[in-house]
Amino acid sequence: MVTAVPVPASPAPASSPRLSGRTAPRRRAPAVRHLGPNWYAAVMGTAGLATAGAALPARVPGLRTVYAGVWALSLVLLVSLLVARALHWTHHRDRARAHLADPAVVPFYGCLSMALVAVGGGAAAVGRDWTGVRAAVALDAVLFTAGTLVGLVAAVVVPYLLGVRYRTDPAGVTPVWLLPLVAPMVSAAVGPSLVPHLPPGQARGTLLLGCLALFGLSLLAVGLTLPLVFGRLMTAGPLPLALTPTLFLVLGPLGQSVTAAGNFADAAPGALPAPYGGALRLLPVLYGVPVMGFALLWLALACVHVARARRRGMGFAMTWWAFTFPVGTCVTGAAALARHTGITAFTGLADILYAALVVAWATAATGTVRGLVRGELLPREH
Repeated sequence: MVTAVPVPASPAPASSPRLSGRTAPRRRAPAVRHLGPNWYAAVMGTAGLATAGAALPARVPGLRTVYAGVWALSLVLLVSLLVARALHWTHHRDRARAHLADPAVVPFYGCLSMALVAVGGGAAAVGRDWTGVRAAVALDAVLFTAGTLVGLVAAVVVPYLLGVRYRTDPAGVTPVWLLPLVAPMVSAAVGPSLVPHLPPGQARGTLLLGCLALFGLSLLAVGLTLPLVFGRLMTAGPLPLALTPTLFLVLGPLGQSVTAAGNFADAAPGALPAPYGGALRLLPVLYGVPVMGFALLWLALACVHVARARRRGMGFAMTWWAFTFPVGTCVTGAAALARHTGITAFTGLADILYAALVVAWATAATGTVRGLVRGELLPREH
C-alpha cells in the first residue's frame, strides 16, 4: 500500500526550549510516529494467505497446520498494530491529523476494517483448529461486527472527504480510492460463515440478507469508481512507480465478490425459504464466472504495468502488500467456483493463483522486515 509521506515539521518559535538553550522534551513512542493506516495491509495479506490456503480444494496433509500458524501470525500482527496505532494517536496526534488531511492516505482507513474482518474470518476458517470452534466463532463475531461498522463509516466518510474537502483532480485518481469501498464486500464474504451458528429463522435470514446488502453496497460503489481508475490510466498515463502495485487493488472487489457469491450459495439453504435460497445458489455461476473472467483480464493488465515499472527502477515500498490480499480473494473466488461448478479448471486456477500469492507474500514480508531493520520504513526523528 501507499506509504505515508512525512509532513515537514513546523519551524520552532523563537521562544521554544530548543532555541533558548534548554533541551526539548523527547517525543514518546518515536518508533510509531510515521506508522500510518496503510500498515494494516500487512495484516490483511497475512490473514488472506491463511484463508486462501484453507479454501483450496486440494487437501495436503500437514498444510492446514501451516495455515493455522499463518493465521495466528496475522492475529499477533493485528493486536500489535492496534496497540501501535493507539500509541500513534496518543503521542503523535499532529501526525495522525496530517494523515486524515492527506487524500493519498485517508483511503487506507478502509484497511482497518478489512484487517479486522479478515482475521475474524480466518479464525472461523482455520484458526478454530487451535482455538476450538466456540472461541473461533466468538472471535469472528466480535471482529466481524467491529470491522463492518468501521467499514461502513469509512465507505461514507472517505468518499465525502475526497469529493468535498480535498477536491482531487482526475489525474490524482488511484486504485487506493477503492479501499474504503471494498471493505463492506469483505464483510459480505465473511459474514455467511456465521449464519449456521445463529438460531434458525429470523436471525439467520437477517444476517444473510444483511451480507447481501453489503454486497450490493460495495459492488455498486466500486462500479461507479472503477471507471475513474481505468479512465485515469487511459488518459493520464501510467501511475507513479511506487503506486503501480496498487493496480492489484482492483482485484480485491472482483475476487471478494465472487467469494461472497459462493458463500451466499452455501449459507442460503439453512437461512432462506426455498425459492430465494435456490436463486442464490445460481449466483456463483451467473455472476461469479463472468466477473472472474474480468479479474483475470485486469490481473494481466496489472502485471504488464508492474513489469514496466520494475524495468524503470521501481523499488520496494509498502505498496507491495497490494500483491497479497487482492490475489488471495481471487484464490477464494476460484475455489468457490470449483466447489459450485465441479469444473477442474477452476481448481487449477486456484492452485496457480495461490502459488503466486505465496511468492508475493514472502517478497512483501521480506521487504518489510528489511525496511524495518534498516529504519527505512519507520524512520525515527531525533
